Amino acid sequence: MKTDTIFYQLFQTFPAAFFQLIEQPALANSGYEFTSTEIKQLAFRLDGLFLPREDSVDEPIYFAEVQFQTDKRIYHRLFGEIFLYISRCDRPNDWRAVVVFKQRSLDPGNLPQFIELLTSQRVRRIYLDELGEVSEQSIGVGIVKLVVETKKKAVNLAKELFNRANQEIVDEALRKGVVALIERIILYKLPELTPKELEAMFGLDELKKTRYFQEVAQEARQEAKQEAIPNLLKLGLSVEQIAGALNLPVEQVRQIASVIA
Repeated sequence: MKTDTIFYQLFQTFPAAFFQLIEQPALANSGYEFTSTEIKQLAFRLDGLFLPREDSVDEPIYFAEVQFQTDKRIYHRLFGEIFLYISRCDRPNDWRAVVVFKQRSLDPGNLPQFIELLTSQRVRRIYLDELGEVSEQSIGVGIVKLVVETKKKAVNLAKELFNRANQEIVDEALRKGVVALIERIILYKLPELTPKELEAMFGLDELKKTRYFQEVAQEARQEAKQEAIPNLLKLGLSVEQIAGALNLPVEQVRQIASVIA
């Protein structure tokens, strides 16, 4: 999973994370809509666009850009996209840009041609490696930090976020979405983990609620059924009887039987 995909899913699933990150949590409940917009004629794509309600003319439009690699022309591209969008947008709202860097060293700095914008309140730069302790932050900031956390620390942070999500998020659909997102991030960071290791890390009760665990559990049940086929054949059961007893396709049982025959 690419980093920009992770952030897209984060802002789409839990847009409050963006406003917590920029220390404007109250805006999360003001009706902002997150989208990713392509300016087709020039093939520009904005990483993230937070639009206020059409009747909220006093709230700014937020442009979000996530940068995890060196790009010396990031500001050329970002401001080009912003002003092209504004030129084609009829809304009268003010605007703000938020650039999220993995680390400060990726920031090209205050380029002379953009100095007025970069040093104004219109642009905010956030360096993920400089975020404070997650225990003092919101769930949204914690999830953002999880993306850049070291593998060694990611496990404990994911555990904490699992617990906080289940305790603090009242809306069931949102809670499930956030838990699934944490799950996807930890699997992205630690793809080598086995289901048993995940179970040991996060606890059986928590893990059972995740889509990943359910898929793996289903695979395990299928494997157990397949492993039982040779013994059932030795007992004299027919292929059709085994398929019916194990709720497996007859052809699948027949293929396994032909291999061990």
